[in-house]
Amino acid sequence: MNGLVSFLQNNSIYIVMIIVLAIWLGIFLFLWNTEKKLEKIEEELKEK
Repeated sequence: MNGLVSFLQNNSIYIVMIIVLAIWLGIFLFLWNTEKKLEKIEEELKEK
């Protein structure tokens, strides 16, 4: 357990970078999914 705490203290910048990367990935996936849904709705509106 002591080794893990030491590792996290010494490499905290990497932990922060992983968290930020996960957040950006989540935002990207959300926007991509929203764009797909919007395209589908636009196609339905054009057909009517």
